[in-house]
Amino acid sequence: MNKLTVEGGCHCGAVKYSANIDQNPEVIICNCSVCSMVGFHHIIIAEEDFTLLQGDDALTTYQFGSKTAEHMFCCKCGVKSFYKPRSHPDGWSLNAHCLPLEKLGTPQYRSFDGQNWEQNIDSLHGDS
Repeated sequence: MNKLTVEGGCHCGAVKYSANIDQNPEVIICNCSVCSMVGFHHIIIAEEDFTLLQGDDALTTYQFGSKTAEHMFCCKCGVKSFYKPRSHPDGWSLNAHCLPLEKLGTPQYRSFDGQNWEQNIDSLHGDS
């Protein structure tokens, strides 16, 4: 699969990152409480495919439930452009809304029932 290097970040520009993303990436639309409220559309990448370029000092972290996921927001504009997901603790979830999707080809959208996370997590990993 061809990977492209793109930059993403928050609305005010305080947080910027570089990511290596598959062309025509899978975009996961989750219906859990937090993803639904913030409109987060996930592109999951490996740890080594992510580089924070600036803004470590502008990030604040929110955790809830199992306190496994690290939901990181820009403390200036409030945008959650990426985070460390519970489903992929050795990777990153990037917000597709914070990336130049026109550079990534044709994203493949898939729904995930995060309201019933425990019963459905295997389907996210392709185990069912």
